[in-house]
Amino acid sequence: QVQLVESGGDVVQPGGSLRLSCEASGFAFRFFDVHWHRQAPGKQRELVASIASGGATNYADSVKGRFTISRDNSKSTVYLQMNSLKLEDTAVYYCRITAYWGQGTQVTVSS
Repeated sequence: QVQLVESGGDVVQPGGSLRLSCEASGFAFRFFDVHWHRQAPGKQRELVASIASGGATNYADSVKGRFTISRDNSKSTVYLQMNSLKLEDTAVYYCRITAYWGQGTQVTVSS
């Protein structure tokens, strides 16, 4: 059974940092691309960052230079390091592998 579990969400001040984790189980993790999405209240879910099975990465323009996606295949885990957080980064963050989604983790940036 495929399962994705996100963690690491918290309340942080503008300019702060957080690291989100997405632990996967139930399939051969290392062969798949992994994506982080986010959904802010009243807005559509958007793609934030992706990492291919081979390690290539891609970012939304809004987070380039501030967020870094990485993966540890030995732990079946993908990370999203978020630096220089802004108020507009507040959202529920989800990881996705193919059609499978995690339950999400809340990130709140507030002064």
